[in-house]
Order: sequence, then structure tokens, then C-alpha cells
Amino acid sequence: MGKTYERIEGRLRTFIEEQPLFFTATAPLSADGTVNLSPKGLKGSFVVLDELTVAYLDFAGSNAETIAHLRENGRITLMWCAFQGPPNIVRVHGRGEPVFRDDPRFAELLARFPGIDPAPHGLRAIVVVTAELIRDTCGYAVPFMAYEADRDLHGKRFAREDDASLNAYFTGKEHIATSLDGLPGLPLPLPPSTV
Repeated sequence: MGKTYERIEGRLRTFIEEQPLFFTATAPLSADGTVNLSPKGLKGSFVVLDELTVAYLDFAGSNAETIAHLRENGRITLMWCAFQGPPNIVRVHGRGEPVFRDDPRFAELLARFPGIDPAPHGLRAIVVVTAELIRDTCGYAVPFMAYEADRDLHGKRFAREDDASLNAYFTGKEHIATSLDGLPGLPLPLPPSTV
């Protein structure tokens, strides 16, 4: 039923890259801390960098739990489900790092995402994940669902923001600079955008 892989390649890589949706799961070290599970979409915002490394664009939102957890302990799991075609679930367990806009690696990493214009989405960081365990499972209980299109609401909402107004938005949100559990979240103010 389940299989472990040494690398993200071949059929496994093709499956991951074709999915319009994936999920991220993180948690703080505290035993009573808040576990976070987030859906991620927007075509072109995820890339496989090499056989053991993937990355996704972290856009504006109303909290920064994933970033806070990664800054504290780096643990992350990514999951993809087949909602069409043969049943399959793929999980990449690994170590993640948010690469912020003032990091020297940011521009080079951003160039790896040619399929999306990040400007209208309030790009905060690029999350880079190094795989430590790669597994798939059957997914027999995952329902069939049809993908129609990406929603355009996120781009419409954040396209009207510049760096100053985006910083004001983040500063006004309770769980951007600090997580639900009081961990450091997104460093504010954001460095100037390079996109």
C-alpha cells in the first residue's frame, strides 16, 4: 500500500507538480501549542528545486503560523492528494526555512517560479523544504473532485497594496508578527519588494 522514496523524481515528481492544491502541516515544540494545517494553491507557486528540495511562495494572509513554527523548529510536512485519476497521497516530511525578501538567496529562488506573477499576491517569503522522508499511500478514501480554476480573489485583494500598505495590513493583524502561541512570526516591517 505505502512506499518510501529516496528522491522526488519520475512519476512521483510529475504527480506532485500536476496537483493544483497541497497542504502544509507544522507545529511548535510546546506540547500544548497549536498545530497548523494550511491549504496552498495558485498555479505556479510551487516548484521542485531538486530531488530532495521543494519550495513554495508564501503570500499575504491573516496569520503566519507556518513561518513561526519553521523559525522555531523547522519541522514541516507537505501533502498532496489525487482528487482525479488513480488514488494517491504523497507526503514529504522534512525541514523548512522561510527565505525572506532581504535574504541574498531570495532573487535567485524567485526566478525559479516563472509560471506566476507574485506581485499582486503580497509575497512575504519563499518557503524552502528539504525532504527527510518521502512516502506515498493509497488514498482510497479520498473523493473524486474536479479542479475548475484558481480563485482570483487573493490577487484582486492584495494587488492594491504597496509595501507601505502591506506593512500596515500585517501590523494590524494580531497573528502576523507573533503566532497564536506567542512565537516570532513574520519579521516586520517587510523589506522592500524586489518584484
